[in-house]
Amino acid sequence: MTILGVEHLEKRFGGVHAVRDVSFAVAAGELVALIGPNGAGKTTCFNMLNGQLRPDAGRVLFDGRDLAGMPPRAIARLGIARTFQITQVWSSMTVRENVQTALLARHRQIFSFFVRATELHRDEADALLRDVGMEDQAERPCAVLAYGDLKRVELAIALAGAPRLLLMDEPTAGMAPRERIELMALTARLVRERGLGVLFTEHDMDVVFAHADRVLVLDRGRLIAAGTPASVRDDVKVREVYLGSGAVFA
Repeated sequence: MTILGVEHLEKRFGGVHAVRDVSFAVAAGELVALIGPNGAGKTTCFNMLNGQLRPDAGRVLFDGRDLAGMPPRAIARLGIARTFQITQVWSSMTVRENVQTALLARHRQIFSFFVRATELHRDEADALLRDVGMEDQAERPCAVLAYGDLKRVELAIALAGAPRLLLMDEPTAGMAPRERIELMALTARLVRERGLGVLFTEHDMDVVFAHADRVLVLDRGRLIAAGTPASVRDDVKVREVYLGSGAVFA
């Protein structure tokens, strides 16, 4: 079932046409990679999907509802979560408290003065941390965690919003090769178990070809290829514009 439909999306910054007539879809239970060289328009596209930028033209449909012009908070409440290239957590708070804060936001209890925040949604937070392999570090402050563990915490925070669609911007950036494999394998498992749709950007082609169900390729704002990892790997145009005419995907 299609949960995200992008139709003829456009965005300009002055004379720069960052995204040009881009259309694609993401289904429930599917991991879709959005790749391309630096400056291809990936982040601009992401920023339009979650409301940080307003499209100049086109539509972003979530369950058939056009999201164009809606603020990020309203989009998140509809069931779209996002992780960022640079991990965003509260470093002075514990792992559990970070997830509890996300759960408080989901349940609209941020301004409740009648119960201590640390007493709310503790079991639900621990269940999410268990899902991402971080339950045993629940009491540790995020400031002391290794970067790969912070990425897992960020994933738990995103899942705390009970999303149906997860946008992941460079999820393995800054991670060691083994950590990259483990994080994306974890994400793939959670996607299958929960029936989520995932759209992620990524520069590591090993990650893309190992875990994506489909791959979308942007170049200078245009979608130049879309298909299975195998078909995109063998696409001559993708080889030329993404890695150079003599490049070979491993």
